[in-house]
Amino acid sequence: MNTFNRREAIKVMAMGTAAITLPAMKPLAHGMTAKKHVITLSFDDGFKKSSIRTAEIFEKHKLKACINVIATGHLQNNDLPDNFHAWEKGDFVLWNELKSRGHEIMPHGYKHANKAEIPLVDAQDLVKKCLDYFTENLRGFRQELAVFNLPYNASTPELEEWLKGLNILAYRKGYEAMNPLPHKGQKTLTCNSFGPGSAEDELDNQVKRLLALPEGWLIFNLHGLDGEGWGPVRSDYLDRLLDRLLEIDTVSVIPAGMALEEVQ
Repeated sequence: MNTFNRREAIKVMAMGTAAITLPAMKPLAHGMTAKKHVITLSFDDGFKKSSIRTAEIFEKHKLKACINVIATGHLQNNDLPDNFHAWEKGDFVLWNELKSRGHEIMPHGYKHANKAEIPLVDAQDLVKKCLDYFTENLRGFRQELAVFNLPYNASTPELEEWLKGLNILAYRKGYEAMNPLPHKGQKTLTCNSFGPGSAEDELDNQVKRLLALPEGWLIFNLHGLDGEGWGPVRSDYLDRLLDRLLEIDTVSVIPAGMALEEVQ
């Protein structure tokens, strides 16, 4: 079985700087997804301080943040998967508040387990437990509109085949940042990331790569701000980036689930 850790993923992502040709796939687009260049900045793990600040920055620009949280992250005091999770997580009081303000809160696992390293039946059980936890604790959560964001962006062909048949909107895995524009029936999303140091230069490179294409959807996997998490960016960098992106006529910045809902 092939598995990826964060450092192995960096090697794969480094190959992604070459030009690519996306499949010809015209979206049933309207609203934000009618733009030729769609960008999703996907913030994983649910760090409390970073999530609050991320939401504030997106709100400043009249945008919605895309925050993917570990269902039981706020309960795990000593069961951390690695040192990149050593910051306080938000709880569902916070996630319900941010959702009520219009931000997208999506599942990132029942716990932060690498599903390429465990038996299929265990991976399936963790996905189901995560979705059940969200149903019980996140107001207005609908499983059929959920994007399941795989921890470590890691999967197996068998797990992906099962996810395609699951009653969810889509699932996100690694490690290619570019996707076809949002379209009906698009159940598999891919993203990339960078770390453990600052992800700012890599994100800038991926934005340039997107804008050099005739059209496409960039999904970039971020984590925390100002030193929190794996591959953090600075708050002022995120603020400036959003300001710059909103000046580009062809670009929309939108959470993954909202983008897909627009084209169903």
